Amino acid sequence: MAWRKASNSAPAPRRRPARHGRHGRVGRSPVVRPPLPPLDTRIDRFDLAVGTAAEFLRSAWPELRDVSFEIADMPLAADEQGIPRWRVLADEKRIILFRLPIERLSHLHRDDELHRRMMVEGSVFRAAAEYLDRDPWDLGPERFRYF
Repeated sequence: MAWRKASNSAPAPRRRPARHGRHGRVGRSPVVRPPLPPLDTRIDRFDLAVGTAAEFLRSAWPELRDVSFEIADMPLAADEQGIPRWRVLADEKRIILFRLPIERLSHLHRDDELHRRMMVEGSVFRAAAEYLDRDPWDLGPERFRYF
């Protein structure tokens, strides 16, 4: 009679045939579609352009650190110069930018994403310059050196 030595180790795992996937199935389609790209609207692009320009100005000018940059769709009424693009409320430390007049009434020599963003940033710079009573080119000369 032959005695076998008892084995304490677990049995070797069984290998699946190559035609199966990781979970034993292959060739099935996914249940959900691949992730869609994030929504990118004009409002989102406008908000991003205003936010980045405002953060640059706040970091460069200590006088603007407590100023609130706000976005509104339209001004309540036109003034003697036409439809305003922004309103500066120095006593309340607020700058309100009006999205629709900036986007629709500004004339671009080239209508592409870069020039639209530069137009929005330029409006933020001009509004901040009005708040500080300075020339807009004094606010960030290094920012536009390569344009």
